[in-house]
Amino acid sequence: MKILTLNFLTCARKTCKSSPAAFPLHPRDAELEIVETEFNALFIQNILPRVEWDALKGLCTELGLTNVPPEAPEPKELFDTSIKSAGIDEKEKEPTQLTRDLHNLLLETTIQSGKLVCGNCGHEYAIKEGIANFLLPSHMV
Repeated sequence: MKILTLNFLTCARKTCKSSPAAFPLHPRDAELEIVETEFNALFIQNILPRVEWDALKGLCTELGLTNVPPEAPEPKELFDTSIKSAGIDEKEKEPTQLTRDLHNLLLETTIQSGKLVCGNCGHEYAIKEGIANFLLPSHMV
């Protein structure tokens, strides 16, 4: 499960849907792994406005990851502006080290095993082989 995915998940219980404590789910006993993926700077640029930055920082702190910037980067920080941009296509702009670090954090850092815990109800969702099980027992639905 990619770190980016955690930024879009909340508790599956109906009673937790209206509670702000149900987001984000908190990792526990997480085993992290780096899974290399193709670098895509434009994806990073387009997904950043959708990321809940405070939640991401909290998750990274809980996981012991220190390579998260304190504030959400501005789009202009993602590409090297020292290169003349006149006539250069977006795909040809040179990404900054910050962009590469964000790619590594959001897309390559994965949770292979562990649990995700709801801050509202305390329910634990198991993660095995990088896949979280969000099926609830019938008495919790």
